[in-house]
Amino acid sequence: MGIGNQFRTVILLGALMGILMGAGYLVGGVSGLTIALVFSIIMNFGAYWFSDKMVLAIYRAKEIKENDNPRLFKIVREVSQLAKIPMPKVYVIPSVHSNAMATGRDYKHAAVACTHGILELLNDSELKGVIAHEISHIKNRDTLIQSVSATIAGVISYVAFMARWAAIFGGFGGRNRDGGNVLELLVLAILTPILATLIQLAISRSREYLADESAAKTLHSGLGLADALEKLDSDIRQKPLRASSTTETTAHLFIASPFRKGGLVSLFSTHPPMKERIKRLRNVGF
Repeated sequence: MGIGNQFRTVILLGALMGILMGAGYLVGGVSGLTIALVFSIIMNFGAYWFSDKMVLAIYRAKEIKENDNPRLFKIVREVSQLAKIPMPKVYVIPSVHSNAMATGRDYKHAAVACTHGILELLNDSELKGVIAHEISHIKNRDTLIQSVSATIAGVISYVAFMARWAAIFGGFGGRNRDGGNVLELLVLAILTPILATLIQLAISRSREYLADESAAKTLHSGLGLADALEKLDSDIRQKPLRASSTTETTAHLFIASPFRKGGLVSLFSTHPPMKERIKRLRNVGF
C-alpha cells in the first residue's frame, strides 16, 4: 500500500504540473508556459524555506522544552527513536480545538505541534499514535510534498483569475482575439482551478493514508492511532474550527480536518474519510 501511495503521489504531482504548464501556454503561448514554470519555481522556493515558520506563527505555536511538558516531550523522543530520525522541535498550540500537525522542510528543520485540546483529550497510547503519524509525515517528507502541491495549485488559481479578466476584456494582447481564444480562456478560468484543487486534495489524502500506515508500522500497532482518530472525529464534530482563508489553506497540515464536513462538502476535504482511516488501522496486521 505504501509503494502504491508513493507512485500515486508522483503521478498526481506530474498531473498538477502539467495543468500549470498547459494554463501558462493557453495564457501566453510558449512565453506564458515559461513564465508559469519560473513563477512556480520561485513560489516553491519560498514555500520550501519559510512555510513552516509561517504556519507556526499563524497558530501562535510556542516551542517547549522537556520541563514544560515532560509527557509530550518523552513521547516525541520515543517515537523519533523508533522511526530512526532526529527528534524534531516540539511546539504547543494554545487552542482548545483538538489537533496536531508536523512542519519543516527536512529532518533538521522539522517540528511537531499539538494543541492544548488534544493533550487533554488523549491518553498516552492514543497520543503516541498521533505523534507517530506526525513523525511519519516528517520521515516521508510529506510536509515538503504538500507545500509544493499547495503552491502549484495556488499558482494555477492565480493564472485562472487572470484568465477570467482576460475573457471579460477580449483575451490577452499576445493572442488572437477570436471566439476560440475566449472559449479557451473560459475553460482555463473555470475548469483548471477545480482540477488543480481536486488533484491537490487527492495528494493530501494519499499522504494521510501513508502516514497512518507508517505510524502503525513504527509502533507495530494501529490501535492507539485508531482510538485517537475516533476521539478526534467526535471532538471536532462538537467544536469545529471556524473556516477562514488562513485555516482552509493550512488544514491539510493537521492530522484531522478541523472543520465539520458532510455531504458533497466531503469531496473537497483535505483528509480521507475518518471511518475508512480507522478501519484500515484496525485491520493492520504484523
